[in-house]
Amino acid sequence: MGENSNANLPPGFRFYPTDEELVVHFLQRKAALLPCHPDVIPDLQLYPHDPWELYGKALGEDNQWYFYSRRTQNRSTSNGYWEPTGIDEPVVNSSGMRVGMKRYLVFYIGQGPAAIKTNWVMQEYRLSASDSATTKSSKRKGHPKTDYSKWVVCRVYERNCREDEDDGTELSCLDEVFLSLDDMDEISYEGGTKTF
Repeated sequence: MGENSNANLPPGFRFYPTDEELVVHFLQRKAALLPCHPDVIPDLQLYPHDPWELYGKALGEDNQWYFYSRRTQNRSTSNGYWEPTGIDEPVVNSSGMRVGMKRYLVFYIGQGPAAIKTNWVMQEYRLSASDSATTKSSKRKGHPKTDYSKWVVCRVYERNCREDEDDGTELSCLDEVFLSLDDMDEISYEGGTKTF
């Protein structure tokens, strides 16, 4: 099943859940302290990890990684941070009822205005506010320590850098970022002007 060796699944299994399936069949069950079958998405504290470090830590299928994480405002890693983009989108079920929310985030290398946008994207799924009743009832059943309404399920992937260009050279998007950093180092100031 790709990169996650912890998944004990039959041969031929592929994990391509829809937004609705991630929220309804995985995240809602986790928040309600119900078992998920199959239990394949691991818990992972995302924010100490850069996206390229997810290999072997999260459930991987092709170039997508899935994991549960605690919802937090600090989305920094040792090499960069995740920045939200746009507005949150509703996740609806087949009946048209909102069951959760989806937020897109992009990974930046560095800090502040000098940070460089990468092609790493995270979709962070959370439950709607109306789902908090499910977690309140689970707290009364002897699970008062952890607020499971703070869980999110994440899908992380790297967008193709140059889908239209194919010169026979294969560079990952991360390689391109590091090459651009090298180019920035070559820029120097002589007498107040930039030289290349």
